[in-house]
Amino acid sequence: MKSVISKSIILLMIVCMTAVFAGCSAAEEPEGSDAAPAQGEELITIGFSQVGAESDWRKANSQSMIDTFTKDKGYELIFEDAQQKQQNQITAIRTFIQREVDYIVVAPVTEDGWDTVLEEAKDAGIPVIIVDRQVAVSDEGLFTCWVGSDFELEAAKACAWLKEYCDRQRIKQDEINIVDIQGTIGSSAQIGRSKGLKDAVRKNGWHLLDEVPGEYTQAKGREATARMLAKHKDVNVIYCENDNEAFGALEAIEAAGRKAGSNIRAGEIMVISFDGVSQLAIDDLRAGKISCIGECNPLHGPRVRKIIENLENGVTPEKYEYVDEDIFSAYEELTEIQTEGKSYPVKIIGK
Repeated sequence: MKSVISKSIILLMIVCMTAVFAGCSAAEEPEGSDAAPAQGEELITIGFSQVGAESDWRKANSQSMIDTFTKDKGYELIFEDAQQKQQNQITAIRTFIQREVDYIVVAPVTEDGWDTVLEEAKDAGIPVIIVDRQVAVSDEGLFTCWVGSDFELEAAKACAWLKEYCDRQRIKQDEINIVDIQGTIGSSAQIGRSKGLKDAVRKNGWHLLDEVPGEYTQAKGREATARMLAKHKDVNVIYCENDNEAFGALEAIEAAGRKAGSNIRAGEIMVISFDGVSQLAIDDLRAGKISCIGECNPLHGPRVRKIIENLENGVTPEKYEYVDEDIFSAYEELTEIQTEGKSYPVKIIGK
């Protein structure tokens, strides 16, 4: 009898201890918490080579990736800032390959010079996703897909806005004298925005007085604009290939004793820009210092994450995925523009 009672007590103790441990386990990771994946669950590793931090757009683009690929979401992001140097990116990609990451994401400095290192990634069986700027390679099979903006369309819309504005203000098209403050030479954004402008110049009879690199920075934009204002006294439109260059251009215009604005007839210099990311750019637009901004969407993180989720599930993504973008202006009379037979609304920024 005593033996039976002892066995019962022991069995009861085991049941109680099991319940206690089960309760502790459930309390460690409550439902709905931001806890990291369960122990033993492997994170998806992503090597991201970013151009640098030369502009507000670039910083927003980097932050979008950092916010998207976190450990609590099942990812490990290895972030490398190339500081505007392609060789740094090539070195970073080779490091990613050595570390056997699951995916490589690259925002390339320029379009050319990628065949060899992307071939190495392909041989290692690592999918490569290109973001923002494109790459010019001999075989498109060297990268999985690309996500970014249609830079030539951005330019076409901004130039269509300029033409329509001139028509409404009864300004003759051959009175338009433009200086192009270009971005990093050889980058997709520079190529597309410069080409879009040149096409519009030929089509509308505008005068393109000069092209000078501003490297997407405020300091270079200021220096380049100052030189152009001294060289071309009749310039009345400064076409900046990003907002940071535009900020520098505004400083140079003011330093030269000129005024930035849309009233070309009164001697003002019109500033056209791209990105529309920072509040300062929107404030300058609202104040009339910048006349028009072609939006460039920097929030690529969620799109890249969706691509990776599809790849994980065996779904092949589209080779090229363009983001949707607007055009901004404070000129209330112009609410729509047309280019290539298609209409686009103009988002009016109220004063």
